[in-house]
Amino acid sequence: MLVVIGGATATGKSALALDLAQRLNTSILSADSRQVYCEFDIGTAKPTWAERQQVPHYLIDCCAPTETLTLADYQTRAQHLIASLPRPRQTPLLLVGGTGLYIKAIAKGLKIPRVPPQPELRASLQALGQPHCYALLQQVDGVAAARIHANDAVRTLRALEVFYVTGQPISAQQGEQPPSYPILQIGLDGEMEALAARIERRTAQMLAIGLVEEVAGLVARYGEDLPLLDTLGYAEVKVYLQGDRSLSETQAAITQHTRQFAKRQRTWFRGVPEIEWWDFAEPALGDRLWSRVQAFIHAHQD
Repeated sequence: MLVVIGGATATGKSALALDLAQRLNTSILSADSRQVYCEFDIGTAKPTWAERQQVPHYLIDCCAPTETLTLADYQTRAQHLIASLPRPRQTPLLLVGGTGLYIKAIAKGLKIPRVPPQPELRASLQALGQPHCYALLQQVDGVAAARIHANDAVRTLRALEVFYVTGQPISAQQGEQPPSYPILQIGLDGEMEALAARIERRTAQMLAIGLVEEVAGLVARYGEDLPLLDTLGYAEVKVYLQGDRSLSETQAAITQHTRQFAKRQRTWFRGVPEIEWWDFAEPALGDRLWSRVQAFIHAHQD
């Protein structure tokens, strides 16, 4: 049994999940593609150590910043935890986060080719140019080519990579195998103006509690070329540390880019028909959601 809490950044998913997990006496599985990396704490809004002591959190700090956790890796780890974590009977785990593809990998049981990135192969293919690569894909996997835009170099390369490593088209290795256990998907959303205000406050708070110092330490340890330092929040502060932007300009840039990111997240989650939508600004949201989860559990009792 699984309860998913998803939605855009700054909608209050973590706080709501913490409250619900304490009521259920259960654990939280993170569905955030950056919280899996150690040392990236403030800029990813990672749960604090105090919060993690209140409720067990998993799929946080899974790997070093220099490593890569693929979607297939995440799915394998999450599925293992769902199957093996001890908990009272008829008590769901919570899957919480804003990375829609992580949630879909679990809730839909996506079939993901277990092919790790092949840097040398990718470099060779990239040297051919996107038009040539797409023509190759049309030859070896017409089904995948029909789904992938001719200018989408990332997906084209991945499809070719899978084909040349496995000898099988990626389209033949994809699909869905939903899990047998019941799933309740909760989505948090609200007025964009209210969300924008939350994003602005959270950006200011991140800078106040040490985001600049966090980024400076990461640059010192790993260098400016670490890919994770080009992600939201970290990239803007890196520019500030290079002396090319004031702190107030940095705060404004993070706020703007986070709003744009939240808009994309909302579009993604709105395309999931199984999600039940709740207003993050609704009074007594925690109590009402608790009642909904109790009804879900009762409906699926043996």
